[in-house]
Amino acid sequence: MADTAAADEKASVAAPAPAFPIKLLIIVCVAALVFGVGGAVVAVKFLGGSEKASETSEEHKSDTAAKSESHSGTGGKHGQTTAPGVMVDLDPFIVNLADTPEVRYLKLTIKLEVESDAVSSDLTARVPQVRDAVLVLLSSKDVNAVRTTQGKFQLRDEITQRINGLLPKPGVRSAYFTDFVVQ
Repeated sequence: MADTAAADEKASVAAPAPAFPIKLLIIVCVAALVFGVGGAVVAVKFLGGSEKASETSEEHKSDTAAKSESHSGTGGKHGQTTAPGVMVDLDPFIVNLADTPEVRYLKLTIKLEVESDAVSSDLTARVPQVRDAVLVLLSSKDVNAVRTTQGKFQLRDEITQRINGLLPKPGVRSAYFTDFVVQ
């Protein structure tokens, strides 16, 4: 009798309770995930997500165009094919950047595109003022502000604005970087 009681006890411990099949659980989870992603794609596609995105991108493009027109003296955009202006070379600039924990340097060579020879001669007469304005601007930047492409475009626009502010009549179309080294 003791043997039969021990055998019944072992049998009850050894027989596992019926569990939920793991394969069925995985199949249900994958199907729910597929239907969820598919539903999200359909909702975005058919409920106007693409129209809203295109409206937003059109607004962004018009804002960008308005900014570039306000930044340049002629109302043209960067990269627009117009008659090339007169190019004026400036000597290279070497400045300490405004990074506090480390000392970083920026070497920058700029060519300015101006509208006419009259603006070019006016710029050569004001070289010390132009260099001072550019040096003050460059030394106020940190490495994170000038390392990205967007930061370089912003720096180009700021240089153009500063130099146009020095001239009696704004005539600088754009500034072009011919040498740009951050160390």
